[in-house]
Amino acid sequence: SPTVYADHFRGTRILVTGGAGFIGSHLAQALVQLGSTVATLDDLSGGCRENVAAIGDAEFIEGSLLDRPALARAMRGCRYVFHQAALGSVPASVEKPRAFHEVNSTGTLNVLEAAKEAGVQRIMFAASSSVYGNHPVPWVETMAVRPQSPYAATKAAGEALLRAYSESFGIDTVSLRYFNIFGPRQNPNSAYAAVIASFAKALLTGQRPVIYGDGTQSRDFTFVDNAVHANLLAASCKSPLQGEVINVGCGHAVTVNELAATMAEAMGRPELTAVHQAKRVGDLAHSYADLRNAREWLGYEPRVDFQDGLRRTIEWYGGRLV
Repeated sequence: SPTVYADHFRGTRILVTGGAGFIGSHLAQALVQLGSTVATLDDLSGGCRENVAAIGDAEFIEGSLLDRPALARAMRGCRYVFHQAALGSVPASVEKPRAFHEVNSTGTLNVLEAAKEAGVQRIMFAASSSVYGNHPVPWVETMAVRPQSPYAATKAAGEALLRAYSESFGIDTVSLRYFNIFGPRQNPNSAYAAVIASFAKALLTGQRPVIYGDGTQSRDFTFVDNAVHANLLAASCKSPLQGEVINVGCGHAVTVNELAATMAEAMGRPELTAVHQAKRVGDLAHSYADLRNAREWLGYEPRVDFQDGLRRTIEWYGGRLV
């Protein structure tokens, strides 16, 4: 229910970067429903027009984070910016570190500069649990960052920039460390598709899902509605956040082997057991969010648990890929 945020967003102009993407489009859609005037900026390299159409009444600006005039235009008159745009794959970042640095690190600097010029009040950044690296779980925000891939390094750089801009220029910022967000609209067609999306595609097309490594690696899979909720709580938070870093997860770990078996069962194809391939560079053994900081700062609790989220996601893919 939108009552948690009351009328906080009604009549405010808001920019969602990456608004044609998976998480960005869900966020933009929620903001439109809460009465905001929403602008989305996306270069459609990871997102698609179908997602833009699903948002409803929002302005769409086709442009990259590296296009500073487009950013300035999009940002004009905005109170909040939800910065979701990024190149988003660990294995792809190992192949193209410079491209990831330019879009994710320099792109975030461009967002901050444009926001400062436009007098934006607060920026919510899509940070990533990948910055934790190989720390023992559960992961707490006070742990030192240990990026193990160029992707993770760009996300750590983004967090540092947001905190620095809060300290130096008085623009309020917060970094929300997403833990394996999944749900409808997550693209299953990339070679680097997130695991739930790629398993869904395999199972729906009668193929065995591929697991990289032995499958004992575990993830804190977090349904997309929880990420949207955390963003809206962060934007409407009454106290300044000043570059704070906050985990956004479910606080519940599932192994990739369990995931494959659960999905095959749920989709009526239990005979399609997983195929194992070599572990990928930069992949982490475990991820698991400590949510105390999120509760304390934002009053965040996951709204949709893993099982329910998985059911809703499978239904969505089922309606599309068959």
